[in-house]
Amino acid sequence: MFLLSRIFLFLTKSADERDRARDDAYLAEATDIYDLEYRMKKLDQRSAARHPSWMSN
Repeated sequence: MFLLSRIFLFLTKSADERDRARDDAYLAEATDIYDLEYRMKKLDQRSAARHPSWMSN
């Protein structure tokens, strides 16, 4: 039953929602404020690499 519910959630969530949930879980695992800041910076860098600003012009 658990597997069916996971498949259903996977099929009903958009890619952006899944990415956001994964990023939120990653940030929630931070052990202190410095780890949280490091993780936030890492996510920002990954986002910048995926969506370069020069392509949006």
